[in-house]
Amino acid sequence: MTPPGKRAGGGSRDERLEAALRENLKRRKAQARRRSDDSEDAAGEGTGSGETPSCEMPTDPGES
Repeated sequence: MTPPGKRAGGGSRDERLEAALRENLKRRKAQARRRSDDSEDAAGEGTGSGETPSCEMPTDPGES
């Protein structure tokens, strides 16, 4: 006698889980590729001189 909610064999559940895991892995790899492509594109942009821009603050808060 099988418990309620369980089917004899259970192969279809295992197959569904394996397929879902494969699809999840494919999706995560695609996301990782897009992120690495985006970070390479962002690294190529910038100020043009290769330096990061600095923020200049006034020495006296009363000066404007």
